[in-house]
Amino acid sequence: MDISAELLTDPADPTIQKTIQQRISAFPLIRYMGSKSRLLPWISEVLQKLEFDSVLDAFAGSGAVAYLCKAMGKRVLTNDFLHFSHILTKAVIENDTMQIEPEHLKILLADDSSAPDFIRTTFDGIFFSSEDLQFLDLVSHNIRKLDDQYLRALALSSLIRSSVKKQPRGVFTISGDTSRYDDGRRDMRLSLREHFLEQISHYNEAVFSTGSDHLSFNMDIFDFDERFYRPDLVYLDPPYVPKSDDNCYVKRYHFLEGLSKYWADEEILYDTKVHKIKKKYTPFSYRRTADEAFHHLFRKFSESTIVLSYSSNGYPSLDVLESMLGQYKKRIDVYQRPHRYHFGTHGAVKRAMVDEYLIVGI
Repeated sequence: MDISAELLTDPADPTIQKTIQQRISAFPLIRYMGSKSRLLPWISEVLQKLEFDSVLDAFAGSGAVAYLCKAMGKRVLTNDFLHFSHILTKAVIENDTMQIEPEHLKILLADDSSAPDFIRTTFDGIFFSSEDLQFLDLVSHNIRKLDDQYLRALALSSLIRSSVKKQPRGVFTISGDTSRYDDGRRDMRLSLREHFLEQISHYNEAVFSTGSDHLSFNMDIFDFDERFYRPDLVYLDPPYVPKSDDNCYVKRYHFLEGLSKYWADEEILYDTKVHKIKKKYTPFSYRRTADEAFHHLFRKFSESTIVLSYSSNGYPSLDVLESMLGQYKKRIDVYQRPHRYHFGTHGAVKRAMVDEYLIVGI
């Protein structure tokens, strides 16, 4: 489906609002720590008050906010230091025309005796059944036979979302017998092959064009060349030091990160119960480095409108962040709304009411 960017220049038009909502409803949501998917209507309201044609989603995560911006007709750049997040946004943000057709699916599902068995042997008894693991090996092998980068991204994204839906709570800290988490949901009963076939359809439906040149990056955000790309607006949703639990995405999603690159260049920690990969460093995870990391971000993107997504359960506090951003921006606006989120991966899932903020520097 094509959406002309010129048709989305008046966000107050009800027809345009309906078009945006229809596009957002097609986005394949992934259960992801810190995801803003349930906050998209609120974020959309705030963004539509700002003037910008291009946007960088610097910590794209599941890609929900980037997809919103694409639906709004903006030129979208995404970045994340996790490779699987980069694959998700490459599939439906950077890609705007390619879809997996029956001939591609035939390639993906074809039996191949030369397919490796790395996933089946490495994660046997940890995640999924032997048949499901063997399916992941086969499709991972066959993906390489597709001759287009966007087809490969779509197929990988479908594998990733299938794995999330099949895994209890969508995190890969739970291993072995998962029957205690089986609440009768359909997702737990389907095989990964059945999930994959469904996800191919969902990702195909999520592909659309606005006529703009969108790009997906996989790097440390501090290595991003803001002077070359010059985004009008930068949306920041970094990990932050929480007051409880932790913010380690690799711990929760190590399997997805490995799957997205078939564990190439990843150090597997075989002495851990779930065979995690080595944690990737981010200065936003530690109090001793978080303040300077935010200063660095604000300096780096001081020529763009900055929208920082933050939560009242994080560190630094709201007043500190306002003061920091005020050193680089003349005007600071803060939008606030209550939000209930889930955290924790063991025992009962905890629920907490927090205040979510959008801190806008202009």
